[in-house]
Amino acid sequence: MSLLEINNLQVTFGGLDALSNLDFSIEEGEIVSVIGPNGAGKTTFFNTISGMIPPTSGEIIFNGESVLGLDPNQITEMGIARTFQNVRLFPNMTVLENVMVSQHCRTSQLVMGALFQTKAFKQEEKEIRERSEEILSFFGTRLIGYRLDQPAFALSYANRRRLEIARAMATQPRLLLLDEPVAGMNPIETAELTGLISRLRDEWGFTIVIIEHDMKVVRDVSDRVVVLDHGVPIAQGAYDEVSTNPDVIEAYLGRPVEAKS
Repeated sequence: MSLLEINNLQVTFGGLDALSNLDFSIEEGEIVSVIGPNGAGKTTFFNTISGMIPPTSGEIIFNGESVLGLDPNQITEMGIARTFQNVRLFPNMTVLENVMVSQHCRTSQLVMGALFQTKAFKQEEKEIRERSEEILSFFGTRLIGYRLDQPAFALSYANRRRLEIARAMATQPRLLLLDEPVAGMNPIETAELTGLISRLRDEWGFTIVIIEHDMKVVRDVSDRVVVLDHGVPIAQGAYDEVSTNPDVIEAYLGRPVEAKS
C-alpha cells in the first residue's frame, strides 16, 4: 500500500476544474516533484491534501486512512506537514518559539500542567526545546546561536524559508509537502537547500512531495516527476523522460506554429 493514494480527484471552482481526474500515489521514502505551468493546479493540489480546500469528488488516502472532511490540524496530527509558496511564520515570535509552538500537536500536557508548572509539564517543555534546537541545527549555523532568540521577521528571506521547513519538520510528519522551497533564492542559496532536501529524506526519513519551477532542483532531487496542465496529469516518470516528453514541452512552450506551404 502506498503512503499517499489519490484517486479520481476533482476540484471545481465556479464551474472551472482546477483539478480533474487526478490519480496520484507516493511510496514511503520517495521524493516526487509536481511541476507544470502557472495555473496548472499545483497549489490547489497541496491545499486539497492538507485540508485547506475540500475536493469536489474523489478520495485522498494517507497511510490507509481517508483525510476527507478533516481539518488541517487533524491532517497534521496524522503526519502530513507543509510549507507555503508565500512564507507563513509567526513574525513576532523568536526562531526557537516558531519551532517549539509547532510541536503543540504532539504534546500531552494540558492547561493545568502549564498553570501549575508541574514536573511533567517542565520535562515535556525541556524535551520540546531540545528537539527544536536539534531540528534548527540541521540547517547549520543559519538558525542557531544568537538567531534562536531573534524574531522571525528579522531573518533574511532565505532563512525565513529555512525556518518554515524547520517548523514543518517539528510536527514529526511522515510526509512533507514543500511548495516552491527555493523560490526567490539566489544560486548559492538554491544549491544549499537542494542538498538539504535530499538529506531530509536520507537522514530524517521523510517522504517528500515538492512543487518547484526550478528544473535544476527538480532534476537533482526527484525520484519521480509528475506534470500537471490545467489540472490534468499529462506525464510522469523519471526527470529525463518527462523533460523530453512532447506534451510537457508543449504545455510549457506552446504548440509550434506550422510553416505555411
